[in-house]
Amino acid sequence: MSRGFVKEDDLEHAGTALPERPISALPNYITASGLVQLELNAKALSSERLNLAHLKDDQAAMQKLAVIERDLRYVSARLKTAILSTPPENNDIVLFGATVTVEDEAGEPHLFTIVGDDEADIKLNKVSWSSPIAKVLIKQKMGDIVVWSRPAGNITLEIIKISY
Repeated sequence: MSRGFVKEDDLEHAGTALPERPISALPNYITASGLVQLELNAKALSSERLNLAHLKDDQAAMQKLAVIERDLRYVSARLKTAILSTPPENNDIVLFGATVTVEDEAGEPHLFTIVGDDEADIKLNKVSWSSPIAKVLIKQKMGDIVVWSRPAGNITLEIIKISY
């Protein structure tokens, strides 16, 4: 685009009007470690906001500040709605917070920990309680066989270990 059609004021405000992070309408269940993680995230964002607040003339700092403030609003909202879940006394059944070891048809083990939406991280084998695999596993017992419907095809899994 030609510079003749761009107002200087528009460039100054580019990137500062960010859309809000979507907040799930589902209950905000969270593990104790997830709650600590969320609280630490809020403290880090608040600290970062304080460090940038005095740089009002630096456009890059203002854009970063807008992102931080948006993320802080999200984290604050998640902390207000958090429903702390404690591990059950009876670990014979898969519930929220469980670490479940399953074995597929080929005898390969897979590990999943069922956590809150904000804690989910597939690299760490942490899956949201609202994910398809968690929905299949929740309320199952040791030795139960479940079918996980996936886009890549269904897979049969046997629950071989449940821990909290």
